[in-house]
Amino acid sequence: MSDEPRPAPLAGWRVIVTRPRAQSPELARLLADAGASALEVPVIEIADPSDGGAALKAALSRVGDYDWVVFSSANAVARCWAHLAGPNPLESVKLAAIGARTAAALTERGIEADLVPAAYFAESLVEDFPLPGAPAGRVLLPLAAGARDTLANGLAEKGWRVEVVEAYRTVRAAAGEADIEGLGDADAVMFASSSAVTGYLELAGPAAVPAVVACIGPVTAQTAERAGISVDVVATEHTAEGLLRALTTWAAAQAGQTRRQ
Repeated sequence: MSDEPRPAPLAGWRVIVTRPRAQSPELARLLADAGASALEVPVIEIADPSDGGAALKAALSRVGDYDWVVFSSANAVARCWAHLAGPNPLESVKLAAIGARTAAALTERGIEADLVPAAYFAESLVEDFPLPGAPAGRVLLPLAAGARDTLANGLAEKGWRVEVVEAYRTVRAAAGEADIEGLGDADAVMFASSSAVTGYLELAGPAAVPAVVACIGPVTAQTAERAGISVDVVATEHTAEGLLRALTTWAAAQAGQTRRQ
């Protein structure tokens, strides 16, 4: 038996990264560490709310009226912070965060979330969220425009008074020829959101979907499957690191099957 080390499962792979331009370097670095090269195709970007942030600013100016602020993404944290001042502007309320990256965005600003569900889903947060007292407490929910109503409806069904405010919009990025060059030679594509799936299909079409499709979680995978895309990999840890681990594990398993045949 040869003592030569086997190549890493993703060695030589070209993987399409569809995250916004400001967020794709993280995943590109992780892919490089795994021996793969990233083909960055930022099909979406984060934009201001349709009202320029007026509703978000107004809600945060009276943040003391709420019992909880619930953050579903790191983008929501960043957008809210643009309208806050002081060393601990949210000290009067409890904070919930969906996902490790969202919680880390709070930690980076010197605040720890009071509640982070074990699973990074809206449904999991609703399940873990406490019941309101009497009178019913209030929850501020800064979300992306067009976000699923699962969280707002679930908290309302538990008895909370929920105020949803648009914190940002996910829009299609302006892509040039350089962004889509070489898509046909890619080995895999990574989708980190449902909007990335939609944006990629609008940009390149289904014919440009590589043989291997990896999604950050079941919601994104469901969006892809509804669009007719076969999904090979669904991460159980819904972070960039978790997505890479899931793809690496899948690739290693496929290589193992090939060696046994």
